[in-house]
Amino acid sequence: MHKNRVNILGTEFDNFTAKQFHKYLDDDLDLKANRFIVTPNPEIVLSARKDSNFSKIINNADYVIPDGIGIIKGAKSLGTPLHERITGFDTLEYLISAVNRKQLKLYMLGAKPEVIEASAKKIKKQYPQVNLVGYHDGYFKDDAPIIEEIAAKKPNVVLVALGSPKQEFFIDKYRKQANAIWIGVGGSFDVFSETKKRAPKVFQKLNLEWFYRLVTEPTRIGRMMAIPKYMNMINKEKKNMK
Repeated sequence: MHKNRVNILGTEFDNFTAKQFHKYLDDDLDLKANRFIVTPNPEIVLSARKDSNFSKIINNADYVIPDGIGIIKGAKSLGTPLHERITGFDTLEYLISAVNRKQLKLYMLGAKPEVIEASAKKIKKQYPQVNLVGYHDGYFKDDAPIIEEIAAKKPNVVLVALGSPKQEFFIDKYRKQANAIWIGVGGSFDVFSETKKRAPKVFQKLNLEWFYRLVTEPTRIGRMMAIPKYMNMINKEKKNMK
C-alpha cells in the first residue's frame, strides 16, 4: 500500500510519523476501507525470520508500524532511519477515540474474560459514542461463531488480542469478513482495562518501557532475551553492508 518502507532484517516497516499515520486511519474509517495493521517489535521480527508464512503476512499488511525502540535503533544503525516509534497501544487508543468521534462500530476479541469485560466496561463509560457491537475473550475453540458475529455486525474496527503470531494469522484468514480496520493488539487490553499499569511517562519518554515491564514482570526475562539477539543480528547486517 505504502511504498516508503524500510527493511529491518526482512520485515518492511512503513516510514511515517504518528500524525501522518493517524490521518491515514481517519481516511480509512471514512471510506470504510479494509485495512490490516501489524505492530512488530524485535521479538516479532525474529519470529518472522524463522517463519516465511508469518513474514509474508506481516509484509503484505497494509500498515507495518515500529512498535519497539529496538526497531528505531536498528533502522538508524543500518542507515535507514524511521521517523518515530508508533506503539500498538497508542494506535489502539487512537482508533477507539476515532471510533468514538465518528460514532462508529467496534468489536473486541481476546484476553482473559475479566480483562475483556473490564475493557468493554471502560469503553461504555469513557467512550459513549462508540457502538460496541460485540466482544469475546480469547479462550475459544471454534472460530466460526465469532466470525459469523463479526460478519453480521459489520464493525468499523476489530481489535484482536490473541498474542503474536496467532492474532496475525487470525486476521489474515478472516479480514475479508468485514470491511474494517483490523489490528493485533497483543496484551494491550490488560493495560487499557487498567488490569496492568503502563510504564510511567518518564519511562515512556526515555524509551525504557521494556525495562519497566521487566522489573514489574520478571518472568518476561526469556522474551527480553530477544532484544540483544536482535541487536547482534543488526550489527552483523551492518558489517555485511560495508
